[in-house]
Amino acid sequence: MHKKFLITGVSTGLGRAVAQRALAAGHEVAGTVRTEAHAADFAALDPERARAFVLDLAEADRIEPAVRAAEEELGRLDVLVANAGYGLEGTFEESSMADVRRQFEVNVFGTVATIKAVLPAMRERRDGQIFVITSMGGHTTFPGLAFYEGSKHALEGITDTLAQEVAQFGVRVTAVAPGAFKTDWAGRSLVRAPRRIADYDALFDPIRTRRQALAGQGIGDPGRAGDALLRLLDEENPPVHLLLGSDALRLVTAGRQRVQADFDAWQDLTLSTDSADGGVTVA
Repeated sequence: MHKKFLITGVSTGLGRAVAQRALAAGHEVAGTVRTEAHAADFAALDPERARAFVLDLAEADRIEPAVRAAEEELGRLDVLVANAGYGLEGTFEESSMADVRRQFEVNVFGTVATIKAVLPAMRERRDGQIFVITSMGGHTTFPGLAFYEGSKHALEGITDTLAQEVAQFGVRVTAVAPGAFKTDWAGRSLVRAPRRIADYDALFDPIRTRRQALAGQGIGDPGRAGDALLRLLDEENPPVHLLLGSDALRLVTAGRQRVQADFDAWQDLTLSTDSADGGVTVA
C-alpha cells in the first residue's frame, strides 16, 4: 500500500537508507535536512516523490511549521520516522552542561516535538505509524556515552508510554534500537568532549581511540535496516521495542543480565521497604 512518510535526518546514515528504501518501494517521502545543499541532494533522489525540508531539531519553533509544510505537500503523513539526532562522547565529568543541554534539546525535546506535531492528525484518522530511532544505548550503557545514552533511555521510556496511550486510536509506535551500523555516527556526526582529567586516561583513552578507528565499520547494513522498517508496515501488531543488529541483541542482553543480577542479589532489601500494614500498588 502506498504510504506517505516524514523522515527526519535524511542527509546520511540510517535516515537516508530508510528514505531510499521507501522511495524504491513506491512510497512518498518528506525528509528533513539541515542545509539547502543537502535538501537539493535529497530531492534529486526522486524529483516526483522526494521532498526536502530544511530543519534543525535544536530550533524548536521551526518544528511544527516544518511538519505542517510536509503535510500540505504530501496531503497527509502516514508514517513518521523520528531519526534525526547526534551523539555526544565524553566522560560524565568532562562533558559540559552546555553539551548535555544541547544533547537533550535535539535528541529528546526535538524528537518529542516532532511526534507531537504529527500525532493529532494520526489520532483523528485512527491510523498511523511512528518509528522512533533510539539506540542499543537506550537499553544498556558504555563508558563515555552517559548523556547520549541518557537521551536514548529517555526516548525508550517515552515511546513505550506513548504506544500504550495511542494503540486505542490505531496508531502503532515502535522504538527502534540499532547497534553499530556502517554510518558516520562515530565519525563526523559524533561530538567529542575535550579530554582534561588525567584520572580517566587509562579507562577512556583506549575506548575513544577504538571508537575513532572503527567509525563506519559497524556490522549493521543501513539498507537492511530500511528493509526491516518497511516490513513492519504490513504488521498489524508491530513490536513496541525492536533491536537491529546481532551486536545490539548481544550487548543489550548482557546489560539486562547485569541489572537483573543486582535485582536478584538485593531482593531482600527491596522487599524490606514495604509498609508493615499493607497498602496499594500502582497497578
